[in-house]
Amino acid sequence: MKAGFAERVERAAASIPSGFRPSAAVILGSGLSGIVDGLGYKEVPFGDIAEFPRPTVHGHKGVLCLSERNAVMAGRFHYYEGHPMDDVVLPIFVLHAIGVRTLMLTNAAGAVNPDYTPGDLVVIKDHINLLGTNPFIGPNPASQDGTALGQRFFDMGTTYTPELRQLVQSCAQRTLKEGVYAAFTGPSYETPAEVRMARTLGADLVGMSTVPEAIAARYLGMRVMGVSCVTNMAAGITDQPLAHDEVVEVGKRVEAELKRLILDVLAKL
Repeated sequence: MKAGFAERVERAAASIPSGFRPSAAVILGSGLSGIVDGLGYKEVPFGDIAEFPRPTVHGHKGVLCLSERNAVMAGRFHYYEGHPMDDVVLPIFVLHAIGVRTLMLTNAAGAVNPDYTPGDLVVIKDHINLLGTNPFIGPNPASQDGTALGQRFFDMGTTYTPELRQLVQSCAQRTLKEGVYAAFTGPSYETPAEVRMARTLGADLVGMSTVPEAIAARYLGMRVMGVSCVTNMAAGITDQPLAHDEVVEVGKRVEAELKRLILDVLAKL
């Protein structure tokens, strides 16, 4: 990470309205931003948060929603948008700074596993980092007094907390599949050969987010859970061409189910 990252976190956290100390947070993926509608949370546009870039992807609302107990980010920053990894994981550090210790990551994903179908919700049990980079390459971020924000070398063995995976299953209206998520850089979708490679490596899902955020959350000692919304079959699984509009459309179709799941999980934390 670049020098001065901890100061960026402090400035961003200081710009968030006072009076909120959420302990749990959710980050919403492509096409899922509508979940925040009607929650009654305080909405803070990303543009009002110091150091936050503006989202550029259709289907990402770009607001941080706050209640006394919870925070929901409708939108995220992707590596493929040209953001450095510092920006991609900045929100995780800011959420941690305002009190969040449990994080739920959601995303729209392509299915590598042929047993999946569009509209499935899949609990992430592990991930494969195929981004070719890591958010913590560079100096270990430290505060102004030189204290490191986390361990230089940290365990990723139980990135997706087993108890939280069980909690998600207990709150779901149906038994959810569990799978491994592989992150590619994008913005192009994967080729059929890349999909076969991912499947050979053990992936069930492919996407362009989530993994850097999960790594950052583990660095900070946060508990993590993840849910993928299968919006399409990955290239080569079917002959159907891939399009972002389809991702957004399927995301809207499962929005009500995912919203209920998220709210039930938050209520039980």
